[in-house]
Amino acid sequence: MHQGSLDFSPPVASLTMDIHEAATFLGVSTATIRNWIKAHYLEAVGTGQVSYSSVKAFQKQVLGKDKLNQRANKSLKDSHDHEKVSHHILQALAEEEGAKKGEALADTYEQALSDAYRNKEGVYYTPPSVVEDLFALEGDEQVKQATFCDPCCGSGNFIMRALALGFKPENIYGYDVDPVAVEITKARIYAVTGYRTSNIQVADFLTLATGTTVPQFDYIFTNPPWGKKIPKKIRVQIGESLKAGTSLDTSALFLFASLHCLKEEGRLGLLLPESFFNIAVFEQAREKLLTLSIARMIDYGKVFKGLLTKAQGVVLKNQAPSPEKKIRCEVQEHCYDRTPLSFACNPKSILNFYCDDRSAETLQYLMSLPHMTLKGRASWGLGIVTGNNKKFVTSHWQPGYLPVYKGSDIQAEGLKEASCFIPNDMGLYQQVAPLDLYQAKEKLIYKFISSRLCFFYDDQQRFILNSANLLIPDADFPVPMKLLGELLSSDLMNWIFTQVFNTHKVLRGDLEVLPIHYQCLEEMSHFDESLYLERLNIQRCEDGTYRIKA
Repeated sequence: MHQGSLDFSPPVASLTMDIHEAATFLGVSTATIRNWIKAHYLEAVGTGQVSYSSVKAFQKQVLGKDKLNQRANKSLKDSHDHEKVSHHILQALAEEEGAKKGEALADTYEQALSDAYRNKEGVYYTPPSVVEDLFALEGDEQVKQATFCDPCCGSGNFIMRALALGFKPENIYGYDVDPVAVEITKARIYAVTGYRTSNIQVADFLTLATGTTVPQFDYIFTNPPWGKKIPKKIRVQIGESLKAGTSLDTSALFLFASLHCLKEEGRLGLLLPESFFNIAVFEQAREKLLTLSIARMIDYGKVFKGLLTKAQGVVLKNQAPSPEKKIRCEVQEHCYDRTPLSFACNPKSILNFYCDDRSAETLQYLMSLPHMTLKGRASWGLGIVTGNNKKFVTSHWQPGYLPVYKGSDIQAEGLKEASCFIPNDMGLYQQVAPLDLYQAKEKLIYKFISSRLCFFYDDQQRFILNSANLLIPDADFPVPMKLLGELLSSDLMNWIFTQVFNTHKVLRGDLEVLPIHYQCLEEMSHFDESLYLERLNIQRCEDGTYRIKA
């Protein structure tokens, strides 16, 4: 199975793209796009706009055939290489014995694809072990009369799994925009069953799901494309049709499209990037999941060569969740059973399924207590981005320079002496926060790249580089700034942060939703975690976790 390529054709013929979108879509610089407009390869429509149809026509008819591809970047050369690979595979399939070698040709096809092509098209084939685990039916389910679909079937790993589970070949459907992958899948089905199917088609599933006649299936299991590069306007159109809100990554769009094509009480299984479960852009997709009966969430680790992100799975039933029915959470060798409510109470509906059931219960309890957050109650600032550290940053002070502090200078025991100095002319730099933030009478500065919250109370108007950020609570915020910094750096707050967000970046959006139980800080001049825990009715365990007192 692969994260099928996506080539969505817009329903509106007059759709346009700006120059930056066209450059991203074709994998070239904006300067190259402007040159192609001048050469009349692309049709200009208004200032800074080109017609989508001319971009698509150019991609299909010129790139890889015209000498222009010599000026294109590596991703375009990869698309030309892909044509050669496709021709070779299709020739092999056309041979008398080719249809019997579908699985071997699938491996050959996968190995021939370059990393740049995979990244651009979202093409990654799912390891058989992951397919088998994700697509595992509970008990003796009756599948002989059920329909199965893989919306982006690639060379057919999930479809072959469906056959192994007892689905009839005539009840199996698959779609992909890659004609080579489709032919491989059809050959694999024929080699195993002797059935020549017409249900595996070259088609864009998102087009089918947003069309006038929407297909319906009992089971949908797939590995959708992650981060496929398509114009924003097209993604917005699809998202509006599917009611996806702001969750417009292709993996989220395939979730909504699959649900749109899933029968009531049907089963859905998706392999998704780790970011789907925790970052803000997928919040509305996660909210949708929490309205359904989730059966499992699984962490498969880094299973795709060339990708740093983890692959994680979700399996659900298309019906409302039962509060009593637990969700099975599988992380490496650990398994936990969580209630749907333990996720619904999380900030931004984060699906932190790596958090065990006892810790989840504690988090749920803490979120249920009266508290406030920093959202809308503070000013935020980024550190200085010089644009050229080699040019501007020196390790020694000299006249006209001022000290600046890095994220690594902020430590639990305090702030290290400055080891970096920059010219005091702020007009030299690429990005600078308003000076009144740096020069505030008091502020909190904190590390940006870190798996641990580490804040420092600054009352000396210090400047910071972009590996550190700053915040200044509003004047009426009920917690003194120094005490707030100590709370945010505390073991308890770090535990909450890691259990909910599990990230190595300290993002403003995450800090803004951390619970601040301000009523438990009364009469404290310095943060006392023992007293804070006592007032919360929480105790720290020997392993560094926290639980509700009995």
